[in-house]
Amino acid sequence: MAKLASMVVFVILVISMLSATILASKTRNHNGGSGYGPGSLNPTQCLPQCTRRCSQTQYHKPCMFFCQKCCKKCLCVPPGFYGNKGVCPCYNNWKTKEGGPKCP
Repeated sequence: MAKLASMVVFVILVISMLSATILASKTRNHNGGSGYGPGSLNPTQCLPQCTRRCSQTQYHKPCMFFCQKCCKKCLCVPPGFYGNKGVCPCYNNWKTKEGGPKCP
């Protein structure tokens, strides 16, 4: 009987830990936390993410303009100040008429 009771307590503990982990990962990805990738942002989160992305460039205004345009289309801004575009395929693959990258 004691084994059964301890097993039930163990199963309840495992289930509660799993549900907390799943809930935390969903909250992080949909509320703009550390989650990156397509659709990980809301349109209202584009300005702060682009401010972060463009903070270290000497071309701040054009970077902000194109970053926000790309963010609103892709709902994603790559991590860091430069590169890492593979995390956001839409952001990475949007090109100018000349074939260059549209998104900073």
